[in-house]
Amino acid sequence: MIAWSAEAWRKILAAAPEGVVVCDAAADHAVLYANSAFAQLSGHRVEALLGANLRMLQGADRDQEARPRIREALERGEPCRALLRNYRPDGTSYWNEMLLQPVRDDEGRLAQWIGYHRDAGERLRPPLERAGQGLPAWMHEDRLTALHSRAYFEEILRRDWHIAQRESREIGLALFDIDDLGAYNDTFDKSAGDACIRRVARAIGGSYRRGSDLVGRWDGGTFAVLTLGDAAAGACEYAKQVVQRVRDLLIHHPRAGNGCRYVTLSAGVASLVPGREMPLDALVGACLTALQRAKNLGKNNLCAAEARDFKV
Repeated sequence: MIAWSAEAWRKILAAAPEGVVVCDAAADHAVLYANSAFAQLSGHRVEALLGANLRMLQGADRDQEARPRIREALERGEPCRALLRNYRPDGTSYWNEMLLQPVRDDEGRLAQWIGYHRDAGERLRPPLERAGQGLPAWMHEDRLTALHSRAYFEEILRRDWHIAQRESREIGLALFDIDDLGAYNDTFDKSAGDACIRRVARAIGGSYRRGSDLVGRWDGGTFAVLTLGDAAAGACEYAKQVVQRVRDLLIHHPRAGNGCRYVTLSAGVASLVPGREMPLDALVGACLTALQRAKNLGKNNLCAAEARDFKV
């Protein structure tokens, strides 16, 4: 096994295409390191960032929805994903999409925070402004459910997968699928089916509220949830609660094939610390296999991916 020196790691971080910042875990969360990509994004010289708290980048614009979630994640020592409106020294604003990860020492004590930052302004620009650059309108949001679109979800999933590989961190994927949605549409028509999808989407989206959770619509009546730092057992237990929550909506489904005559979900969950050479397709494939297993068991069920499901 290769032993990397501190200088080698510093060179790797310095060459990263996205902004990387390391902050102290103490109450002031002072910046200990910032790479040149973050300096370029923020408009501040690296020397001016060292020792500062990054809240200075919001200036007087403190009333932002993401700030309380970031504060809560810092207090709990949990990962957090957030979108902030920051300001450069010349007064220009920009949207900063960030992922915060706790770094712990050998005894499990919180030592530092590492943040990955990038400019999200391009993604948030109106579709008509982006059209000339060939970016489709659905890249940002799923219009039916207002959840993240699959295209954007997969983009973040790829990024977080590489981070999980690099940092040897747990990453989890859950797929929830509405059982017998086709029969529901045939019974009540497509508009009623869309209304059902929206109700289920709200239930799932409202269930995952941690700053690091990402919820999107995968396809049709299928929803995807990306989680960070959850062990497989914890991810499965939470997904069971979501399945029950949708069952408790009591959405009438006279042609449900699960025997309960209400709309239900089947779910597959996959969670692991990925190896350096493992492709992302292994995680997605394992999750899909687990979902199909839940369907085969009679629906309204959940299955966790097994080791043999992670085919490389």
